[in-house]
Amino acid sequence: MTTLYLVRHGETVDNANQIMQGQTQGELNENGIRQAREFSEAWKDKAIDVVIASDLKRSVDTARIIAEPHHLEVHTTQLLRERDWGSFTGRYIPELKGEVWPDDIETQENLLSRAGEFIAYVRQTFPGKKVLAVGHGIINKAIQSFYYQKPMNEIQRMSNAEVRTLEL
Repeated sequence: MTTLYLVRHGETVDNANQIMQGQTQGELNENGIRQAREFSEAWKDKAIDVVIASDLKRSVDTARIIAEPHHLEVHTTQLLRERDWGSFTGRYIPELKGEVWPDDIETQENLLSRAGEFIAYVRQTFPGKKVLAVGHGIINKAIQSFYYQKPMNEIQRMSNAEVRTLEL
C-alpha cells in the first residue's frame, strides 16, 4: 500500500495579504518558512521515501525544507498546481465576494480530473512507498474530494503546513 502525506505549502506573502494566488509562483513569508521548518523538525525521523511538490515556487520551497533532513530530492508535477483562478488571480479576496465568476477560471470538473490523475500517478509511480506531496489549498481539497468520493464543500480546508494522510 502506498501512503500519501498531503501537505499544504507554508504561508506566503499573498496568503497573509489575502491575494488570490492561483498559479502564480508565490513567495513564502517568514511565517511560512518557520511553518515549513517546524514541520521538517517534527517529521525528521518519520519514514518518507519520496517528496513531490507542485512546480510552483511556494510549494517547491516548502518541500525542500521538509525534504532536507531526509536527504531526498524534490520531484515536481503540474498535476499538483493550484486551481487556475483566471482573471481573479492577483485580486484581493474579500473584494471577490458576490462577483460573477469569469469564464477563465479552471472548472471544478477539470480540477477533480487533475486530482484523480495525481492519485493515479502516485499509485503507479511509487507503489508501496511513503510519499509526501506539497500542494495547495484547493488542489489538496480536490484530491481529498476525489479520494473520499465526497463533494469538495464537505472537505475541511487545510491550513498552511497542515498534513493529511491518504492510504492509496
